[in-house]
Amino acid sequence: MESLTELYRIGAGPSASHTMGPKRAAELFKQRTPDAAARRVTLYASLAATGRGHLTDVAIQEVFAGEDFSIDWKPRENMPLHPNGMTWEAFDSEGNKTDEWQVYSVGGGALAEEGQDPPPDLYVRRSMREILQWARENNMPLWKFVEEREGAGIWDYLSTCWQAMQEAIERGLEAHGVLPGSLKLKRKAHRHFEQAKGRPGPLQRTGLLTAYALAVSEENASGGTVVTAPTCGACGVLPAVLRYLKEVLSLDDRKILRAMATAGIIGNLVKSNASISGAAVGCQGEVGTACAMAAAAAAQLMGGDPRQIEYAAEMGIEHHLGLTCDPVAGLVQIPCIERNAVGAMRAVDCADYALLSDGEHEIPFDTVVKTMKATGEDLHNSYRETSEGGLAKLHIPPGVDPSALDGNHCG
Repeated sequence: MESLTELYRIGAGPSASHTMGPKRAAELFKQRTPDAAARRVTLYASLAATGRGHLTDVAIQEVFAGEDFSIDWKPRENMPLHPNGMTWEAFDSEGNKTDEWQVYSVGGGALAEEGQDPPPDLYVRRSMREILQWARENNMPLWKFVEEREGAGIWDYLSTCWQAMQEAIERGLEAHGVLPGSLKLKRKAHRHFEQAKGRPGPLQRTGLLTAYALAVSEENASGGTVVTAPTCGACGVLPAVLRYLKEVLSLDDRKILRAMATAGIIGNLVKSNASISGAAVGCQGEVGTACAMAAAAAAQLMGGDPRQIEYAAEMGIEHHLGLTCDPVAGLVQIPCIERNAVGAMRAVDCADYALLSDGEHEIPFDTVVKTMKATGEDLHNSYRETSEGGLAKLHIPPGVDPSALDGNHCG
């Protein structure tokens, strides 16, 4: 598994795989071809199908502003490694091709090439079973494993990410109006927050959790700065749970950062052994993983031991199995934003449930991750971020011309 610096990334939304990854690829290709007279990128499959709604073209064109650059969209064609494939080409002044590069945006802003050597295995242990064994043998909490493998410097990085998460919440709570795109979806975080403040203490939980999750997800949908946790599309779950528990349990930031480290282990295990890409396995890999990460963090903050933390994380994924990725109009708005709010509530519920037990349970975390991967591979392509199935196909918002939808629909 890689460093948590590769899992938690700070950047602009609305999609790590459709904006952050392609933009990074554009920057690398520009560096690789400094003398090119013209460049072109061809986007395939899911990356092409919902690229316009996810602002892929906007992110890439920012890199090549004022230059001879074009984009070809091929939503019906697939590259072999992953649905988010790209072919970059460079040309000289006479139109001769001088370079070609095939690369994939594999989720969370990460890039991969076919035949590429795997990244260094910083964490060595690649399963929850092995990590729990380490915790048991050393009588250590899970977050300590992160410090052992990453070094003390990881805490500064996590602190920076936590600060960015809090800033996204604050911006989202203050913002009003509608989100960009054809849906004209109203922002709701501010209203949820104001309503929650008017409720008696115990009844504030739902309102606050949803307000914080909506705030971050609405910032993401508007192209604001967020932290992938593990992706942009699922970026609201973990910050909402951390912010809520910090307030109700009067926690200091040191405990929050340790919870982020434990959540990072969960995200890294899913990323390494299955996928966090909606284009590869559906939204179970995004919001499902985010819920598992937040459930683990919550269980730790509420006093859980490693087995209870593992149980909470297992439930977070298990009860999202089969969740499709079907963004209406190709935008990271419906059902994505509400899914973050529901995922945050479910994460705290999973932690509550796990702490009522002694940590013993039937389905190990590693098994449910394998199940999620297999389930995602079985999902029809129309339910994996192509906007060709589910809500995206069956729901046309009132007053919206289907031909004007933001996603590059081809069905």
